[in-house]
Amino acid sequence: MHMSKEDAIAQFAKVFRKYGYEGATLTRLSKAAGLGKASLYHHFPRGKEEMAEAVLNYVNHCFQTLVLEPLQGPGKPAERIYRMSQNIREFYRVGQDPCLLSILTLGDAKDLFDAPVKRAFETWLDTLAGVLVEAGCKPAEAYRRAEDAIIQIQGVLVLSRSLDSTDTFERVITTLPDNLLKD
Repeated sequence: MHMSKEDAIAQFAKVFRKYGYEGATLTRLSKAAGLGKASLYHHFPRGKEEMAEAVLNYVNHCFQTLVLEPLQGPGKPAERIYRMSQNIREFYRVGQDPCLLSILTLGDAKDLFDAPVKRAFETWLDTLAGVLVEAGCKPAEAYRRAEDAIIQIQGVLVLSRSLDSTDTFERVITTLPDNLLKD
């Protein structure tokens, strides 16, 4: 492999984000990684499905590091939520990158990746709601606010991409901590 396996997986992520699971052909994946199709199968014997699993694991690891760990780390709840918001900005490249989890819920990919995608969203919801409970919210209200925040983030990613503008993404991410922590 000319590039490291992790670098190849990062390139695969770009292809899956741009074309979806069905549109991420072996030709596109091969070109992105700078590898022939035979080399792809050597490193990923189960083909595209295994590549998508590797991408999902890679994205989940990045999300864990950038978003969940700051929420679970030290500091006051408001500080942790602010760090999460700032890191979401980085994770989605200021709204330029669509959510790979949502892409992997479309078409044939849904059947393949439904369980890990569901777990990823549930973990984010539970972690964010837990911080909101620490901040003084009642559990049901904390969970509702966490759901609303993730709905806003997912929706603004679609809108930003559709409008080819990151302005709305910036507004949502900037106001997110205050909206989550309002009394």
